[in-house]
Amino acid sequence: MSQPMIALAMMDGLAPAALTDDHVARLEAVGTLVDRAPLTRFDDARATAVLADIDVLVGHWGCPTLTPDVLTRAPKLALFAYAAGTVKWQVTDAVWERGIVVTSAAAANAVPVAEYTLAMILLANKGALLLRERQRDPHLRLPLDVRRVGNVAKRVGLVGASHVGRHLIELLRPFEIDVALYDPYVSEAEAHALGVQLVHDLDELCASVDVLSLHAPDIPSTRTMIAARQLAALRPGAVFINTARPALVDQDALLAELEAGRISAVLDVTAPEPLPHDHPLLALANVFVTPHIAGSMGTELHRMADLAVTEVERFARGEAPRYPVRRPDLDRIA
Repeated sequence: MSQPMIALAMMDGLAPAALTDDHVARLEAVGTLVDRAPLTRFDDARATAVLADIDVLVGHWGCPTLTPDVLTRAPKLALFAYAAGTVKWQVTDAVWERGIVVTSAAAANAVPVAEYTLAMILLANKGALLLRERQRDPHLRLPLDVRRVGNVAKRVGLVGASHVGRHLIELLRPFEIDVALYDPYVSEAEAHALGVQLVHDLDELCASVDVLSLHAPDIPSTRTMIAARQLAALRPGAVFINTARPALVDQDALLAELEAGRISAVLDVTAPEPLPHDHPLLALANVFVTPHIAGSMGTELHRMADLAVTEVERFARGEAPRYPVRRPDLDRIA
């Protein structure tokens, strides 16, 4: 095919942080970049002129939604390469009806989330997060048994074999940690290949682990999947980690369990987000809260852009995408 016409679309001011000069050069080596300045909206004269000619749209955070009207004004569009995670806010049924290829950099964004989770698992098992609080106030009652501190012979339960979950499994391999997995879409054979024990009942998983880490997508079937019963099943002193989405957890039940002081938690996602400064979660010594930082930040954005540019290069060569997103996938992915 002839070299594709390419445009960028993302929130204003993001491009300098998200795309390096090398990324731009790679795009210009395989196609014509219509304008180095990304589109930030699709409803003005500039967007109309750009959309009319493009074959490829490279999107990022803040990319406007590809509505039927937008696609009518982009009759040649054949590839939407998204340089971030979920595409659910960008794509519509019209995209699939047109047969436009959609790719995502979710696999790249999974890397820092898995790294963050690994760090928190190791620190929590070591007792570092709670011992820091005890050092500040020796009279604190914390869910910590110093006889159980350490990363030997611990059992970590993962909920979801997503991109994050699978990368975390690889990161946990060097440690003397037993990894169990709950995911109704994973077979025994696949779990064996991953090197984890597949647990078919979520309550059973919760009752058997020292750390429970959530890596499932936010879809109707997973909302409040971690509720009062699952939290109550956790062992005394267990750690709950959520780097996925707050909707997967019954927030009131979680707060009640944490206020009771039987377990502890590491929460990178909360409802609301961010938490108001006087929210009770921020006052609990057994809760470590971060402001949704596990995903790509700073230099980590370059990894996502690299994957998106690679998809454009493959498209220009007539090759299949590495990380396609298909309409049926949306019912079970983030």
